[in-house]
Amino acid sequence: MKKERRYKLEIIYDILKIIASHGNSILPTPLLRFSNLSTQNFNRYMAELVEKGFVREVFDEDGRRYYTLTDRGFKFLEKYRRIQELIDEFGL
Repeated sequence: MKKERRYKLEIIYDILKIIASHGNSILPTPLLRFSNLSTQNFNRYMAELVEKGFVREVFDEDGRRYYTLTDRGFKFLEKYRRIQELIDEFGL
């Protein structure tokens, strides 16, 4: 059975949902693993999400980098869920 490829918006939604589901704070390595992307694609998506203000990089006192959602990231999650509900309701 061949798996369908995820589209860009689905990948973005998955990344943001993973961050939110981990208490809005996750290290890059677990996020990479959970997002099921290659390192190259993961880095590209994260750079875009940070640049567009959906995700913020935060560093702890030991210099470890964490990703957290911004208000814009939470807003995207909510709107994406509403759109998905609409699509599901009409069986599209």
